[in-house]
Amino acid sequence: MSALSHLLSRPLSRPFRLASPTAAVGLAVCLALATIAPAFAAPRLLQLSSDPYTNSTSQHRTEVEPDTFAFGSTIVSTFQVGRFFNGGASNIGFATSTNGGRSWTAGFLPATTVFATPAGIYPRASDPVVAFDARDKVWLISYLGIVTPAGPVDVLVSRSTDGGLTWGDPVVVSRDGHFNDKNWTVCDNTTSSRFYGNCYTEFDDNTLGDLIQMSTSTDGGETWGGALPTGNNAHGIGGQPLVQPSGNVIVPIVGFAGRNFLMLSFTSGDGGASWSNTHIIARVAFRLPNGGIRATIPLPSAEMDASGTVYAVWSDCHFEPSCPASDLVLSTSSDGRKWSKLTRIPVDAKGSGVDHFIPGLAVDRSTAGSGARLVLTYYYYPVANCTAATCQLDVGFSTSSDGGATWSTTAQVAGPMSLAWLPNTTQGRMVGDYISTSFSGAPAYPAFAVASAPTGSTFDEAIFTVRGGLSVGGSATPASDQTDASSNDQQTSSSLTDQ
Repeated sequence: MSALSHLLSRPLSRPFRLASPTAAVGLAVCLALATIAPAFAAPRLLQLSSDPYTNSTSQHRTEVEPDTFAFGSTIVSTFQVGRFFNGGASNIGFATSTNGGRSWTAGFLPATTVFATPAGIYPRASDPVVAFDARDKVWLISYLGIVTPAGPVDVLVSRSTDGGLTWGDPVVVSRDGHFNDKNWTVCDNTTSSRFYGNCYTEFDDNTLGDLIQMSTSTDGGETWGGALPTGNNAHGIGGQPLVQPSGNVIVPIVGFAGRNFLMLSFTSGDGGASWSNTHIIARVAFRLPNGGIRATIPLPSAEMDASGTVYAVWSDCHFEPSCPASDLVLSTSSDGRKWSKLTRIPVDAKGSGVDHFIPGLAVDRSTAGSGARLVLTYYYYPVANCTAATCQLDVGFSTSSDGGATWSTTAQVAGPMSLAWLPNTTQGRMVGDYISTSFSGAPAYPAFAVASAPTGSTFDEAIFTVRGGLSVGGSATPASDQTDASSNDQQTSSSLTDQ
């Protein structure tokens, strides 16, 4: 369902029991630590969940599009479970660790879809993201409740007051009868901020041409204020709000320039009472990956360090003449208005022919500036010039210990996967419109979809992390390729079609 308006041999051991979809979510059980088998080299993978649903209208077993958030030793991941071809999923799943990733509890949200236990009112759900409100000690999963694939689509939040182990019934953020899409939630967790405890949800209203909307909660997500546009009534999709220590909110987002993409940002300095005009970060040189994979919008992955510097990463081919493959690029800002030059992240050499997309950035919130520790996970094709039959999909990661000045080269985490192993959607074969990585102490824990060969018509795609997390190691390759892309018209046309 994500970005509906603009698009768009089994070697793994699975030694865990998962809460039955007919059992209460509170019965979710701890996942065992043992995992991986010979198909993947180190780092070893840990499966977090598995699709238990059997409704014939979805593609099973499929889990896609995870998000994560960590606070202290608690890490919560959320994801779609049981993907429909034309939008949404059978339910929203979660996996929670309360001990820094050593063990995990998995389950499924209650009272969401008609397939949930207890059943909810929505035929489908989609686009889950997770946040934490430190003031109210509440975990939030926000997501979409889909009435029909053509709309209306509501924006919802489920709350957990026991550390992300059990979840309450949905709370409405927006139920205006419109087709709302691509929600993202964050909370202000700085005790000295005058807006400490505010939570902010961004989404776009497709009924109004993807009008950007922001809603604010001041009571731990129990109620939400009316949605507000940016100061210039901008249109876009896929924003990821972040809150600086001062309480200033910065939202990187994809905007539209005809049939091309812009990377934009907007801000609020008054606790969400109003929102600024948008500012151009860069004009995106977008390349649609080969093979029909669903990666049709260069959605940003945005994180913040201890000083409040925002790091935004996306897929872009500015540095590849004739655009044969995409790099991952980075821009930073201290205020959400002025952004650094576009910098190529050197996970592979220019001209390597490796295609990179769907990034998930983590920044260690206890570090800053030239000492900021970053971990970036992503999907990639080792050979960009491939077809649906020949493309090999991998998951990789790279780290930086100096605020993005230098990076390690690509290290494979999972793969290769055949695209035929992935569930199909109206916008292509799907692992998700985004993946996610979060620091919990020294290591960072990613969450990503990994597929094995189907058994007959039954898929074998689930959400995984890395056992023990990913450590920030040496960063040997300088990020020296830069350009001012804010006014650069170099772009590749993209086809924008409805799902």
